Amino acid sequence: MPPPWRRRVDGADWDAVAADMTEVGGALLPQLLAADECASLIDLYADASLFRKTIDMGRHRYGQGEYRYFDLPYPCPIDELKQALYPRLLPIARDWWTKLGREAPWPDTLDEWLDVCHRADQTKPTALLLKYGPGDWNALHRDLYGELIFPLQVVINLSEPGVSHTGGEFLLVEQRARAQSRGTATMVPHGHGYIFTTRERPVRSTRGWSSAPMRHGVSTVRSGQRYALGLIFHDAA
Repeated sequence: MPPPWRRRVDGADWDAVAADMTEVGGALLPQLLAADECASLIDLYADASLFRKTIDMGRHRYGQGEYRYFDLPYPCPIDELKQALYPRLLPIARDWWTKLGREAPWPDTLDEWLDVCHRADQTKPTALLLKYGPGDWNALHRDLYGELIFPLQVVINLSEPGVSHTGGEFLLVEQRARAQSRGTATMVPHGHGYIFTTRERPVRSTRGWSSAPMRHGVSTVRSGQRYALGLIFHDAA
């Protein structure tokens, strides 16, 4: 039998996911991690030896809170989840680039794509754990770490909304041409994933398709603590 993470990823309605991505640039995924797996990942946050870098968001004016980039090797099941998700995200990414008239650079496997990144001196691992407490939030931003990017990424809420925390909705904001920006707010359930665009999405225009810039963030956590796992599919320079 395939590993549980691949079964969970494959259990999503990927036609519906692709439709949601086309509509708003983001889509909810099914439960990818069980409650005990979420708890085990949260426990890793205290072990500084597992991480290559810690970011104080307030210090850098990124919002308020903290996150840590994992070092290699990734603890289970981070690489396993990335390997399971990549072939499901790849058709959406290629379709988007085709609509935008661009040549899609991504090979069929994640290992091949990361090798391309590494040969371009993008070698730093990008999976991260994020930690928010009361009053913490994440400013609208994009996760771009070099010239080579994969246009989709996934966040998994490791905490249970309404129990571990209140507030902390995932925010996605689209900059619309000659119009006000459009935002969506999603409370990601415990252990579920949310797929979203790293930088932009294709939108229909009078001349076919054009790109709409997008940013993501997290609304203010009102109480408790919220942990999340971020899975980015390109490495950093």
